[in-house]
Amino acid sequence: MANEVAIPMLPCHSIDDVVTFYEALGFSTTYRQARPTPYVALRREDLEMHFFAIEGFDPADSYGGCALYVPDTGALHRAFTDGLRAAYGKVPVSGIPRVTTPRKRKNDGRRTGFTMVDPGGNWIRIFTAEEQPEPAAAPSPANKLATALENAVVLGDSKGDIAQAIKILDANLAREQESADPVDLVEALVYRAELALRQEDPERARALLAHVRATPLRDSERERLADCLASAEELAKDLPAEARS
Repeated sequence: MANEVAIPMLPCHSIDDVVTFYEALGFSTTYRQARPTPYVALRREDLEMHFFAIEGFDPADSYGGCALYVPDTGALHRAFTDGLRAAYGKVPVSGIPRVTTPRKRKNDGRRTGFTMVDPGGNWIRIFTAEEQPEPAAAPSPANKLATALENAVVLGDSKGDIAQAIKILDANLAREQESADPVDLVEALVYRAELALRQEDPERARALLAHVRATPLRDSERERLADCLASAEELAKDLPAEARS
């Protein structure tokens, strides 16, 4: 039947934390109760999400998640990050909660999307609606690093397998960085730095971000990398003071 609606109901430790986070993203509370189970309903335009609190719940152990399909992931990501900066002073890119940079997902019809882990530990995956899959093509020497990055993003952001994502990126960076396109190189380095922070390795993240800053880029390449370089700046803010350069 037409006009059917499904609304995710996701667990959390505290609905107060969830409300603070989602209101920073532009959601508003449409319903809230404290008993018998703490419960809140949140809406942002056509997006609606509900949350319930569980006593003793650990967000790090959450299996909750959902997919959101939106017309423009880039515009939504900018709105989310602007709201998070205003509320928290920065965009959280590691730990819980966190938000990733929009990237293409090879295993999902090459949709352009990003992942958000909310205060409940729920993985919210945001994809572009109605984007047509691109035909598969064998990687050429010029885009092997880009292909490795796509695979790493699937593992790191979609499956949560950070160790395997790092293994793929490190192997390809060691082989390809001397000949890689600067845009592909910077994108791979920035994502690898993000993974380093998720593994609580700030010194490795610092070294990778220094490599990003040292990579020569033309103006046209900097324009293409605008979002990626902005993400690198946010990552640098997550470094402890002794690890910053």
